[in-house]
Amino acid sequence: MRLLVRAASALLLFAAGAAAAGSAASAPAAAPSEPAARWVHAYAAFGEPKYGPDFKHFDYVNPDAPKGGTLHLRNPDRRQNFDKYNYYTIRGNAPAGMAIFMFEPLTILGADEPRTMYGLLAQEMKVEPDLSAITFRLNPKARFSNGDPVTAADVKYSFESLSGKYASPVYSSALSGVRKAVVIDDRTIRFDMAERSSDALFRVGALPVFSHKWGLKPDGTRTRFDEIIDEMPITSGPYTIAKADSGRRIDFVRNPDYWAKDLPVRRGFFNFDHVVYRYYQDEAVATEAFKAGEFDLVRVYGSGVWMRQHKGPKWDDGRIVKQSFRYGTGQGLQAYMLNLRRPLFQDIRVRKALGLSYDFETNNRYHLLKRANSEFNNSDFAAQGLPSPGELALLEPFRKDLPKEVFGPAFVAPRTDTDPNALRHNLLEARALLEDAGWKLAPDGRLRNAKGEAFEFEYLAPGDSISDVRIKAWQRNLDKLGIRLTSRNVDFALYSRRLEEYDFDVVTIAGISFGLPSPADYLSIYGSKSADEKGNSNFRGVKSKAVDAMIEAMNTAKTLEQFRDATRALDRIVMWSYWQVPELYADYEPISYWNKFGMPDQRPLYFTADLPPDVDWQLPWPLVTWWSKDAARN
Repeated sequence: MRLLVRAASALLLFAAGAAAAGSAASAPAAAPSEPAARWVHAYAAFGEPKYGPDFKHFDYVNPDAPKGGTLHLRNPDRRQNFDKYNYYTIRGNAPAGMAIFMFEPLTILGADEPRTMYGLLAQEMKVEPDLSAITFRLNPKARFSNGDPVTAADVKYSFESLSGKYASPVYSSALSGVRKAVVIDDRTIRFDMAERSSDALFRVGALPVFSHKWGLKPDGTRTRFDEIIDEMPITSGPYTIAKADSGRRIDFVRNPDYWAKDLPVRRGFFNFDHVVYRYYQDEAVATEAFKAGEFDLVRVYGSGVWMRQHKGPKWDDGRIVKQSFRYGTGQGLQAYMLNLRRPLFQDIRVRKALGLSYDFETNNRYHLLKRANSEFNNSDFAAQGLPSPGELALLEPFRKDLPKEVFGPAFVAPRTDTDPNALRHNLLEARALLEDAGWKLAPDGRLRNAKGEAFEFEYLAPGDSISDVRIKAWQRNLDKLGIRLTSRNVDFALYSRRLEEYDFDVVTIAGISFGLPSPADYLSIYGSKSADEKGNSNFRGVKSKAVDAMIEAMNTAKTLEQFRDATRALDRIVMWSYWQVPELYADYEPISYWNKFGMPDQRPLYFTADLPPDVDWQLPWPLVTWWSKDAARN
């Protein structure tokens, strides 16, 4: 749900230009002039776009996919209902599919290259060579579902709404690099940048656009943005809402007059006439509903569920297909996040001890998952071996403030499968660290500090969290150290509210998926400013000048090598600071689906199965490029 857009370009964005050579006796050559900005169809972070200005469609779609049929889905996250239609404010839950099927951005990312954006609402874009501004020229065919043309005034209204104080901080933070939006004419808008980085430009390209009439009262006054709740948004996407039922079901219907259906960036997409979401209270109920045929496709998040429950006669005879789809998407750090705002977690020795007490290898009994040893798993952006010279140059100014391990080999989480006594050795090391930090085992068997306070903390989880089994195993190991870990499951609404308030000891949050990591993501997760912004994503409460500097280095990198040095340096700081107990990641999507679909021959490199958990850029591949076999027969 962040404005994350990744891009690539036909512009030579980072060319520095060398001074003309002259004779030794000649006067110094004049500084070279910057190349003039030009209108382009696509924009790249590094290198050139894969698809040229005359491309017909993306390779990972079937441009002639048949239209028709109904796609039945379940709530893709833990929200149990919806109570508003404004996707971009903090309070309440908006329907899951709106961001996919209704709201459209200025540009979209190609899903088979790391960071390239192509025009959607924007027919063309122009970037100033010094990154001081980006200008978009809107497609003259662009229309909202009510028939109104999409204008630069609508884009400006969307920007001002999402960057203002009444939008979720996720969006206002993502757009903070823009100084102002200037309407040039009905079809042209320029964004003047306060932050001169390519990433900031990509975030502008990801701007969702809605009509300026959304929230407009009959008397010409406006409803405050966070008070737009029940009013249906006026959007330009391929679907509109046909029916909504008591916050438990929503039906989207494909707009036959969808303005972009023949654009190269939309050919082969959005092939179902109807998309229906039903909301289920818990995972067990949803699994049984899937088996009964109430919905068509499910991305499975629990290894135990995948192995034990997704099998039976309907799988055996082919009515349901069970498939693991491999992808190249980078996987962020799913971990037990320790809230550093709590005094209990402020000592690094304590945090390291907690990591030593976690037994991933025993929990990973099906061997389907991989241990997360990085903030950038499944990618080349993860730290490897010893720091490179470029990494050291970034890290050295902060040496006195960083753990010494940052300057050594890359982090590897403690293992428990190296020998039969590995877990015991880890727990003994943890006990020594805790004693060194002032925590002693009391006569009552509890670990206590000099004040007599017991070492205890709470793990907060939503609903029927699938991590309960792993938590119970961790509890047993902590009990051996005299630490009491309690687990509290609350409904999703309360869980969301406590996250927004940073009111918890420990939570688990899935890591961010990426093609090319976006500095804006990490500013939200680790930036010092976001630690004090309720509703943001700095759940750990990190405030570190070194981290801020690494994120800024990502933001200002002029080459891929510089960018990689910055991500790897950031990775070393995050992992060796033990701000979390790292858990797991997967390099595939485990999907069960009823055998009623056709799908493109070529799979994209970066995708997800249903609703991206945290990012608007990632392609929900089955939902938008598959089609109904029944439609193909008609």
